[in-house]
Formats: sequence, structure tokens, C-alpha cells
Amino acid sequence: MNDMVPPPPHRPLRWIVPLAALAVVAGGAAWGWTQWQAQQARVAQREADAAVLVQGLAGSVEALRRDQRSTSQRVQDAAATNRVLRDEMLGLSQRNALLEENLARLADSTRHNAQALQLEEAELLLSQAGQRLAFADDVEGAKRLYALAATALEDVQGTEFLNLRQALMQERNAVDSLGPGVRAGINQRLGTFSQSLLALPEQIAPATDTAAPPWWHHVLAPFVTITPTAVQGPLTRAERTAAWDSLQLELTLARAAVERGDQAGFEQALDRVALWMPRLWPDSPGLRERRGELQQLRTQVLRPPLPELGSTLQQLRAMRDGS
Repeated sequence: MNDMVPPPPHRPLRWIVPLAALAVVAGGAAWGWTQWQAQQARVAQREADAAVLVQGLAGSVEALRRDQRSTSQRVQDAAATNRVLRDEMLGLSQRNALLEENLARLADSTRHNAQALQLEEAELLLSQAGQRLAFADDVEGAKRLYALAATALEDVQGTEFLNLRQALMQERNAVDSLGPGVRAGINQRLGTFSQSLLALPEQIAPATDTAAPPWWHHVLAPFVTITPTAVQGPLTRAERTAAWDSLQLELTLARAAVERGDQAGFEQALDRVALWMPRLWPDSPGLRERRGELQQLRTQVLRPPLPELGSTLQQLRAMRDGS
């Protein structure tokens, strides 16, 4: 039996494995180089990115530092401003306190001045009211002035003015009791009296006497004509006109004396009127009645005493002088 001997291997196959190994090594080296290059590129990119990031961070830090310095400066300015404002606020607080004190003083002064003005107004009104009553007998005007004075005193505060208001009320009641006024009433009565004089008869019919005339009438009859004055009157027509004008003049003087409040002149004028009356008219009941009215007019007081008149003004002046 023939022993079988294996054929010898082909020689080219011996180089395939080394070549393949070399190719694998070369491919691995190439791939490793490529990976290394890529890694280097990535590292460089990361370094570049890191540098950019660091540069950006540096810029941000610098900006933050600038902002911090600016903020610090603003904080310092704000602190300085706050100190100034705090000082100004303290100054304003002190100034407000002074203003409040001054306003309180001003309000008190204004209130005092307003009260003083009201008292002066009341004093002026009361003085004018007294003058109207004393010189013009203007009762209505005096009443209006008293009402204004009462209004002025109503707003005055203080318990010390209660007596003053009470005195004014009493004085007003006394003035109200005068009515339209004494002088106005007297003037009206003088006008009525003057008109009543026109109705007096100028002559009176002689009384019928059946008795025989006395003997001396017969003796004197051829020489003297005897005419009773009660029948014919003592004055001629011209004298009567002049006497009437004189009587009217005396009545006018009496009215003027009433307006002035001249008691003596009023009485003197009425006395002269009383003297003219029997010369103008013969004795009669009407004449006696007119003379009685004239006598009543003469007794009238032009300025009747009023104890309350002027009491409020005196009390007000006493309070002002004592304050």
C-alpha cells in the first residue's frame, strides 16, 4: 500500500497573512490617526470654544465690575442724597412746627381782631342810634341801628358779654316804648292845632239884653259911640292878616324848636302863640278849648328821660377800657 504524502503548500499563501496583518495594522493605524486627528480637532475646538467662553466671561465680569462700580457710585450718591434729604426733612419738620405755631398765633390773633372789630362796630352803631334819638328823634332809624348792633354782638364769644346783650335788650324795649317818637307826635299835634284855629269864629253875635241901658250911655250917646269889642273885634282886616301871619310864624318856630329838641324855645314860641290868640278871636268855648290844648302842648317834654338810653354803650366802653 502506497503511503500518501500531502502535497506541499503553495508558497504564495505564506505572504497573505503578513500582508493581511500589515493591512490590518495599517488600517488600524490610519483609523487611529484619523481618530487622533479628529480628537485633536475636537480638543482644539473645545479649547477655542473655551477661550471664547473665557473671553466672554471675562467681558461679562468686566461689565459686572463696571456695573458694580456704577452701582456703588449710585449707592454712595443715594446715601449722600438720603443724608441731604434727611437733613431737609428735619429742617422741614422744624419749619412745619414753627408754621403751626405761627398759624395758631395768627388764628388766635385773627379771632381776637375779629372780635375787636365786631365790638367796635357795635359801639359805632350804638353811638349813632343815641345821636339819632337825641338830635333827630328818629326812632325808626334808631331801632334799625339797635338791631344791627344786636346782630354784631350775637357773634361775640364770651360769657362776659351776656350782661351786655341783656342791657341792649332792655334799651331796645325802652326805645320801642317811645312809639313813633315824642317829637313826631308833638309836630302832628301842632299841625292839628293849627288847622283847628281856622274853625274859630272871628265875631260873636251880641247877647240879647232886655234891661235898660245905664244912664251914662244916654249922657255920652251924643258924643261917643260905644261898640263892644266882643262883637266887632280889636283888629282891622290888615291887622288881622298880620297877626295871623305872626301866629303862624310862632307855630313854625315851635316846630323848629321841636326838631332841635329846644325845650325853652318851644315853650317860648307857644307862649307867644297864646298871646296872639285872644287878639285874633273873641272869647268863645272853642277858643278856650284851643287854649287848653295849647297849654297841654306846652307841658310836653321834647326829650323824655330814658334811664336805659346809652347804658349799653357805657357798659361796652367800660369793658373795653378795663380789658
